[in-house]
Amino acid sequence: MNIVITGASKGIGYAIAEIFAAHGHHLFLTSKTPAALETAVSVLSKQYPVVTIESMPADLSIQKEVTAFANWCLEKTEPTILINNAGFFVPGKLQDEAAGQLQDQLNTNLYSAYHLTRALLPSMLARKSGHIFNICSIASLYAYEHGGAYSISKFALLGFSKNLRLELKDNGIKVTAVCPGAVYTNSWAGSGVDPKRIMEASDIAKMVYAATQLSPQAVVEDIIMRPQLGDL
Repeated sequence: MNIVITGASKGIGYAIAEIFAAHGHHLFLTSKTPAALETAVSVLSKQYPVVTIESMPADLSIQKEVTAFANWCLEKTEPTILINNAGFFVPGKLQDEAAGQLQDQLNTNLYSAYHLTRALLPSMLARKSGHIFNICSIASLYAYEHGGAYSISKFALLGFSKNLRLELKDNGIKVTAVCPGAVYTNSWAGSGVDPKRIMEASDIAKMVYAATQLSPQAVVEDIIMRPQLGDL
């Protein structure tokens, strides 16, 4: 299979890339940080030399860069699985947030997935097969303190997933919304939180991969994961 992953240079995106490479699938990766993306591709290529691993840096908060990445993907391959993982978190309360914070969060956390999915969908529709994963959040399900614009953007991403699922179910294309709680990635480094208190990025990757192993007539619509001891 040909796997397109955004936000693939670290954290959940990297863990998902690694598990698919380990199972022999070809990767087409992007991240807005060229150096980190180059390092990720180098490490994965050494570990899994029999699979194709290619990358193109892009800032997917900018629509023209989404289009450029989509065109690059379509020139390289027919995407089998799309994993919309690009996103970032800025805490805040709605009344105190900086001007433009909601737009920034929407551009990365929602519009990147919206525009990239629309660009790659014709290829999947022509083949009547494919699987789209949107990496949402527990913040897509419940409001929480200091969630602010981030939570709004993640609620919207889940709504996008639900509508996409309804529209594509008769076309052989699966849609899965992934809603993880706290996952230990670089953003938690130095926070003082015990890494054993929250989930590992590989936990999310294992569930995403498992959802791709079902028969064509079965789909996991939602994956909700939390730390064993509950949310922080």
